Amino acid sequence: MKILITGAARVIGAATASELSARGHEVVASARDVRLLDDLNVAMKISLDVTDDASVERAVKECGDIDALVNNAALPGGGPLETMPLDSFRALLETNVVGPLRLIQALTPQWRRREHGVVVNVSSVEGRVAGPLSGGYAASKFALEGLSETLKYELGHFGIRVVLIEPGFIAPGMKSENHVENRPSEYAELYEQWEGIDATLTGEAGRTQPEVVARAIADAIENADTPLRVPVGADAEMVLDVRRSMDDAQFEATMRGVLGLTW
Repeated sequence: MKILITGAARVIGAATASELSARGHEVVASARDVRLLDDLNVAMKISLDVTDDASVERAVKECGDIDALVNNAALPGGGPLETMPLDSFRALLETNVVGPLRLIQALTPQWRRREHGVVVNVSSVEGRVAGPLSGGYAASKFALEGLSETLKYELGHFGIRVVLIEPGFIAPGMKSENHVENRPSEYAELYEQWEGIDATLTGEAGRTQPEVVARAIADAIENADTPLRVPVGADAEMVLDVRRSMDDAQFEATMRGVLGLTW
């Protein structure tokens, strides 16, 4: 299969490119700066900015027929929503939500004609469960989840599959890139309580390695029976299992107790 990966310079994207190549697929790795892809052993490397219509149009023409798309390009968004610059919030949504849809819209016509195609949207456990200090990122992933669920209904009719990959904390991962500049002193106590929660949730095993996510993505592309949502990592599975079993108040009380959050 010929597979286009966005954000292939990031840890999950790079691991996915390597995994799919090792399985014999023709991988097209993309990033805004193609030089960041130099170390990848893939069939094709292209420059692609998911926020730019012309860039997406050029990339789709350059790639030719694509069988599957991995929407991995994303921005983090840390800090309290009260002080998050609205321009930063808009940029987050443009990359994490509009960008994936822009590529899906560009590829769907050829897939409808062929009655085949696979979309893998890399979401997050934060697309299902939101916490403090990453509200912008969570909002974008919640939106991506809703978009994907709708697309499953709409595109499945044409033989196009849609899958959401929902990792927990990944090593090294995007969550290590908190936006320090959006860290007002009024929220210092919340930061103190919230930092290090990944160690509590992942336990002695530590964060899930990006190669685990890559295998989940590759499996989703290859297996037509893959469900819409695929949690990845023990922490993601645990949090989502607990969330399903409780109402809002019960879940909040449980997570506050586990994490020692008194804010």
